[in-house]
Amino acid sequence: MTNLQDKKIDKFKIFNKEDWSSAYQNVEKELTKEPLTISKGNNIKNLNGTLLRNGPGILERGGQWVHHPFDGDGMITSIKFENGQPFLTNRFVKTKGYLEEEKIDKFIYRGVFGTQKKGGILNNALDLKFKNIANTHVIKLGDEILALWEAAGPHAMDPDSLDTIGLTTLKGVLKPNEAFSAHPKTDLNSNASSELLVTFGVQTGPKSTIRLMEFDNTGTNSGELIFDRKDTFNGFAFLHDFAITTNWAIFLQNAIDFNPLPFVMGQRGAAQCLKSNPNKKAKFFIIPRESGLFRGQPPLTIDAPEGFVFHHVNAFEKDSKIVLDSIFYDDFPSVGPDENFRDIDFEKYPEGKLKRSIIDLKTKTCELETFSEQCCEFAVVNPKNLGLKATFSWMASTSQKLGNAPLQAIKKINLTSKEEISWSAGPSGFVSEPIMVPSENSSTEDEGFLFILIWNGERRGSDLVILDAKDLKELAVYELPISIPHGLHGSWVN
Repeated sequence: MTNLQDKKIDKFKIFNKEDWSSAYQNVEKELTKEPLTISKGNNIKNLNGTLLRNGPGILERGGQWVHHPFDGDGMITSIKFENGQPFLTNRFVKTKGYLEEEKIDKFIYRGVFGTQKKGGILNNALDLKFKNIANTHVIKLGDEILALWEAAGPHAMDPDSLDTIGLTTLKGVLKPNEAFSAHPKTDLNSNASSELLVTFGVQTGPKSTIRLMEFDNTGTNSGELIFDRKDTFNGFAFLHDFAITTNWAIFLQNAIDFNPLPFVMGQRGAAQCLKSNPNKKAKFFIIPRESGLFRGQPPLTIDAPEGFVFHHVNAFEKDSKIVLDSIFYDDFPSVGPDENFRDIDFEKYPEGKLKRSIIDLKTKTCELETFSEQCCEFAVVNPKNLGLKATFSWMASTSQKLGNAPLQAIKKINLTSKEEISWSAGPSGFVSEPIMVPSENSSTEDEGFLFILIWNGERRGSDLVILDAKDLKELAVYELPISIPHGLHGSWVN
């Protein structure tokens, strides 16, 4: 593991694909409050809080692999720090579908990203049921830990044991199995509450309806819905993520078409039926937040730049403009029906690049600026700056400067000067989304810690690495007692 601040990164591939793909395996056991032993560095004194991570934990049943890791059943990892000493607990999210398939060691549900039941087209055609895999994100709302998957409702988990309580309607806020985004935002800068959890759900069709919800997440009303609105837009909306400012919620509807016929006929997964349409214009849907100054006003629709976006980084207001940072792809990346996700050719897939959209609300126009050509994903800012102007962003990136490859480095970029520093887990390590945790009573934006789950391809196991957010120096490395596949999103709970 290397700090790359003063080291030139070459264009050629420096990773071993077997090291990368070896992470794709089932998690074999559940542990409870297992103390972690430090392998490098020192415990961080007076560190208290819990790192929560979600991602696929079951990728194979009865000899059949999922077609895409995003179809794997969710597994929550909790690493709780008590005065610097970490303890690990992990649990599968025991959804109805998980329990049914676990009992017979067989996939009996189709996956959104292409996993099919055995038996070919005849056994999959007209079967439109999905399993809620609860594998994308994990957050705390009120007194509950929620495992999230954007196509259905959240699963509540016991905050101490992580045992699955079951699907929750959040005290009647949601209809049974109503979609609840896997990308909520925590707003620490609202006038309505010292901590709002802002999220959404989408009902898709020829017209799509976005439900924007804002929950109080502190004090005696923690977990209560306090702002709620619905807006309908033309066309099929595929909205994985969004961004917020103090007054606005910003959605980017990619220029894609959805042809459901191959899915209905049992030939493809639903996500494999999405295809970019170069003759369409992407759109920003900009919705006034009910907690903001423009409450009750109609939403705005503005043409967006070309490209495909899964994840946004942050947004802020500047005069009559919204500045939005996002990870752009040239096209929608999808694993085809005849491809093996463990042996993909990275060069055939578009790389994600950090870009800035400057959206003028008066003229309804947008300018696009590229920060870097280096492939990256899972970019974050200091949570205290979410919705406000941030100077720094931290992200997972490739070690090489150009082209696509696995994510092996953590990069910090100054969003004003574009200066960068990087830390690498290579050549055998592979990174996940960094979780930025500000230091207690921090006085500068980059004062804090980065928590990263690493796949260590050399020892075929998982590590937790803690970096100094300011200079990306390694502070502590822990070898985990379970092997965790490449995962998705997480959060920090004080």
